[in-house]
Amino acid sequence: MATSFGSDSQVPAIETTPPTGTESGAAPPRVSSDPTGATSHGPYSGTPTTTGAVKASTTLASSIAPKPMNPTATYYNMDGGLLNAMPAPYTPNGGLGTNGTEPRYMVESDFDYESIALGLYQEWIELDLFLNGLATFSAEDFIAAGLTAEDRALIEFMAIQEMGHATLLTNMLGETAPVQCTYNYPFTTVREFVDFNQKLTRFGESGVWGFINHLDSREVGQLLAQSIATEARQQMAFRQMSGLQPMPVWFETGIPQSWAWTYLAPYVSSCPENCTRLAWQNFPALHIVNQPNLNRFSPNDTADGEVTGDRVSDPSNSTIPPDESCVNLNETGYGCGPAISRNRSEPLSFPGKEVRFTWEDAGMPVGPNNSYITSTQASEPRFVAWVSQLNLTYTPLTITGHNSGSTFQPASEVYEGDPAVNGTMFVAITDEDLPLTPFNLSMVNPHVRALGLYQAG
Repeated sequence: MATSFGSDSQVPAIETTPPTGTESGAAPPRVSSDPTGATSHGPYSGTPTTTGAVKASTTLASSIAPKPMNPTATYYNMDGGLLNAMPAPYTPNGGLGTNGTEPRYMVESDFDYESIALGLYQEWIELDLFLNGLATFSAEDFIAAGLTAEDRALIEFMAIQEMGHATLLTNMLGETAPVQCTYNYPFTTVREFVDFNQKLTRFGESGVWGFINHLDSREVGQLLAQSIATEARQQMAFRQMSGLQPMPVWFETGIPQSWAWTYLAPYVSSCPENCTRLAWQNFPALHIVNQPNLNRFSPNDTADGEVTGDRVSDPSNSTIPPDESCVNLNETGYGCGPAISRNRSEPLSFPGKEVRFTWEDAGMPVGPNNSYITSTQASEPRFVAWVSQLNLTYTPLTITGHNSGSTFQPASEVYEGDPAVNGTMFVAITDEDLPLTPFNLSMVNPHVRALGLYQAG
């Protein structure tokens, strides 16, 4: 190994700078400046001037009825050859947006607009959150959690990435794009900050996978996919900083927009008066009473309600007795400090584990300026829906009291050897067990009574 470091080798180079302003090739401006200092402002304490999600003047039905398969979905290749004439050399017939038309990178429908606006709310909070944690905690605080100056630099670079994402989505929406808001964060330690980041980026990423292939504008979908690929890497990095296995699943999950907004809205304290509102539903909160605490070397010893607050994506409480913590434990199978990957001798959860729930009634004010109201169309709750990877799995819900119940974690697999329930994943209480798949998962929304987030692994 090297023990001394002399001068670097000389390589041919010229002095150069990127073009700016009106110079040819100059990059377009971004929509945000570099935030400085801690920016959390706590919960909103005013009176909302507007309440509820934005609505059109007419709603055509209470839900969307299931239909048979699209009659045009008939293509099947029997022998692996080409069945149709090629429009150009090395270009198989088919595909959309491949006929030479000039791309238009703007939303093309109300569905597009509301979906990208939701994504922009997500980008704004990530931009603020990453820098807020760096401003709130000292270098010594990070070191005590096993994170160095290089880790802090990575988090700061993630914030810079969000500046680009926010600029991209703003440009695709136009002048009415939502703007930066203020937020109410649930952490008091570095471990809790990092845990919240891995949860926030989880539902942020999954929220986009859920709608991206339903967009009317394929051009918008193209650019969005290229940004959400970075979000996936961020979630993986925050899992590593939390001492979690970085990618414990074979497939990432897609969730409906109303699910992503339900998870996000409680952390948005207030927005400027002219900030564009969203059309998506806010479901009542579903709390996992015995949510596993990733800071314990024995997750089975987690006490009830061992999270930092009463919002469904709040991080696990890290202020537990040192002799029960895995954070600074240098023991294979038990330590959970930052690492490329970790294997736990005792998993966070497992098939057959009893999972206990409580849930809120509808009608609670949430979100920016407390101006959105939780709602549900579901009747009496009967099932627990586990949404992970490619699967929607139901287990029966046993009612144990008013707005409380339990079930057992299912042992279902996506493919042989791949447990469906794993990672940071999504659970809902429903009144029916509709057989749905990733592309039509939003049809479960009228049957969702409450919605939660489960730290399964």
